[in-house]
Amino acid sequence: MKYSDNALNILTARTFPQKGPAWIDKNLHGNDDLSVLYKKLETHEYEFQKKKNKIETAIKQFGSCVDGLVALGDADFPPIRGNVKPADKPFAIFYKGDISLLYKNNLNIAVIGVLNPDDRIEQTEKIVTTEILKYKATIVSGLALGCDSIAHKTTLENGGKTIAILPSTLDNILPKENIKLAEQIVENGGLLISEYYESPKSRNDMISRFVVRDRLQALFSDAVLLAASYAPNNLGNDCGSRYAMEKAKEYGIKRGVIYNDSKHRNIPMYDLNRQLAEDKTVIRIDSSNMNETILQLVSKTVSKTLF
Repeated sequence: MKYSDNALNILTARTFPQKGPAWIDKNLHGNDDLSVLYKKLETHEYEFQKKKNKIETAIKQFGSCVDGLVALGDADFPPIRGNVKPADKPFAIFYKGDISLLYKNNLNIAVIGVLNPDDRIEQTEKIVTTEILKYKATIVSGLALGCDSIAHKTTLENGGKTIAILPSTLDNILPKENIKLAEQIVENGGLLISEYYESPKSRNDMISRFVVRDRLQALFSDAVLLAASYAPNNLGNDCGSRYAMEKAKEYGIKRGVIYNDSKHRNIPMYDLNRQLAEDKTVIRIDSSNMNETILQLVSKTVSKTLF
């Protein structure tokens, strides 16, 4: 497993009280002088090194499940897209596969959606994803069942590369049903990434990781496409993909939805798509104008690197 001393220092700093992502963004630049770092953390070398050794021991347990760890200040730490607030910026990434797929010279399009799409939704998503791949795009998704899996599998079937962003550690692929798919992604030149090296401390911690994961789908992509999604409701079928769409809007990342009013208006799994399609800044993709709107979605825009 490849990692730098700087990456260990960044992870160690995060373990101190009230030293979250926003604090790290404001106070650290990567490769910080240790004496200065101790002072900023209000700690001593012994305490810092004890925490650091514990983290190093933990990440070494990953073995071949992880290729490397990159952190703020490392030469290969990937830049983000959009205007992202400090609290949302990643500071360390564990990866398996080709980390260069996150670099800005790569066209990344996130394709996300519901866990339980019907056959029509699946077929439509496959068609649209296949068209996107013709622009040499890398497809980003979350390895979840349903629309995420369709996006990853369609990419592999077309000889493309895909990135899976996980809410779990890389030695504990979730969902278990997609362990083989995760392996195939890496085998075919793709990438798995995670921000975590420890198991969640509680059920709420695990749930929050799914939400936190969704922001990465936006800030590592040039556009986010929603295949299908329920709108927020009290029936228990609200789709988490809306968080990624909300973050894309917040960051200024392009958003697209698959939606045709005459076909989808009365289908609950397109309710969020319908709501988002009312926003004129959202690109609406349907069979009548697919080529034109996909071109709008994949047109590369230059965004300022905030690191």
